Amino acid sequence: MKGVSGAGQITRFDPAGLPFRIAGELKGFAPDEYLTPKEVLRMDPFAQYAVAAAMMACEDAGLAGKEVRVKSAESREKILTPGPRTQNSELLTNAGVIIGSSRGGISSLENALERHLLHNRPFSALLMSSSTINMASSCISIKLGIKGPALGISTACASGTNAIGEALEMIRSGRTDIVLAGGSDAPVCRLAVGGYGASGALSKKNREPEKASRPFDRDRDGFVIAEGAGVLVLEDLDHALKRGAGIYAEIAGYGTSSDAFHQTKPDSAGEAAAIKKALDDAGVSVDEVDYINAHATSTPLGDLAEAEAVRKVFGSRTDDIYVGACKCMSGHMLAASGAVETAVTALSISRGMITPVINIDNPGPGCELNFVTSALKRELNTAITNSFGFGGVNAVLVLRKFRK
Repeated sequence: MKGVSGAGQITRFDPAGLPFRIAGELKGFAPDEYLTPKEVLRMDPFAQYAVAAAMMACEDAGLAGKEVRVKSAESREKILTPGPRTQNSELLTNAGVIIGSSRGGISSLENALERHLLHNRPFSALLMSSSTINMASSCISIKLGIKGPALGISTACASGTNAIGEALEMIRSGRTDIVLAGGSDAPVCRLAVGGYGASGALSKKNREPEKASRPFDRDRDGFVIAEGAGVLVLEDLDHALKRGAGIYAEIAGYGTSSDAFHQTKPDSAGEAAAIKKALDDAGVSVDEVDYINAHATSTPLGDLAEAEAVRKVFGSRTDDIYVGACKCMSGHMLAASGAVETAVTALSISRGMITPVINIDNPGPGCELNFVTSALKRELNTAITNSFGFGGVNAVLVLRKFRK
């Protein structure tokens, strides 16, 4: 809400020799607040982040008690045991969990290769299990005792949003009443930074990291890679009301599409199709939409395609719809971005506050939208959040204000 960027110089590894040296690093994360020392050793950071976010979401939803730290008398090491469980905690047993990730355990793979090739160290027996994309959902399932479906989804930067959309469909079908859904990625390592940079996706504005992500701006030159996780509790409405759950917003519609066009170049027609499908699924007209939380990566092609897609769907109403964005402050957390942005959209509706788009001094040609450039208090009834990924995968959610 304050319009402050979290981007800075990379400290997670030495970026010497790379032309891209900035990132949105997760600061102050203490995995031992959520995991035992043994679990920390066995999990890639992307899974650690996902478990922590899931536990926080369950606490917020009244589905599990807070975790407390205790000392083991035998081992003298810090471990975690469940705190007082709420009366609703047993509901997690039959819940589901769907977590998206673009890169999975990429830092674990990089570290293992370096140790093996440079220092002749053997591979860990846990390397393959800890780095696989479904491990985030599996670790959440193990930690919280969730015995329903546990799925991992990977659709590049649309993964977190697709996970939430598929969770919505799972609840609609009656397979379960509760699903933990979101995304997690920990790509701040040489392999990911170098790879995304080589593809032309990253900003080179190393001297001013907080100003590097400039969505829709004339001088945008790429995104700032970042790490993190976001997990939401999705619940059948009647079920949530019966147990007295707090409700931030209603997820009313979900649309997903494929550009069928190119591996890395976006196509506005495919993005527009996903937006239209989400609106149709929600039974919402273009006249009802108040706000768009844009994908807004700050890439030259990506932002232009998104602006074109918005105009294709909303036409003459485009200039009346508020547009906000998050990656200009958080950096691009890959799969986690869509999940975090869905949460931000829900909070925007619940609180009547729109987060700003920062660093947009001069909108680029074709990118002129109704941007919110400073925090804005405004009642919102209907909003959409966009996520688009490599391979031309598009995912869009429609959220509505909840009224009893």
